[in-house]
Amino acid sequence: MIAQSVPYDLVFLVHILSAVAVIAVFVVMRVSAQAVVHGASDVEQQRKFPDRRNWAARVLHLLVITGLTLSLIGDKSVSLSQPWIGVGLLCYLLAAGHLEARTLPLERTVAEVISHDGHASVERGRQLVRSMDTLLGLMAAALVAMLVQF
Repeated sequence: MIAQSVPYDLVFLVHILSAVAVIAVFVVMRVSAQAVVHGASDVEQQRKFPDRRNWAARVLHLLVITGLTLSLIGDKSVSLSQPWIGVGLLCYLLAAGHLEARTLPLERTVAEVISHDGHASVERGRQLVRSMDTLLGLMAAALVAMLVQF
């Protein structure tokens, strides 16, 4: 349902750009966690985990806002009654819950440990890698649902 109206196309563009941004942020977060696992130097760990909040990861929340907007202003092919829209919403809810309840608190802990001790343990790095793998897996499931549109 692209090229139906200018507002729809603009929201669709923001939705796609948000998805790309989320995937990029999640990949960078995973690479940073993997650096801890591989024993990155204290300086590198401090560079990858600054002692501040991670607002970039919260771009994830734009996906549900733009996705619901697309469903509301689009035709029946993108209505909330479509199963693939439900899968996308479920993936978002799982990803948002995991991000806010598990990943960001863990990342914050890693940053605080690095700030205090100079480096984080390999086990904390592994926990963060697993958490990022979960988020990336949920994003992949949502992407497949959006592409297949069953």
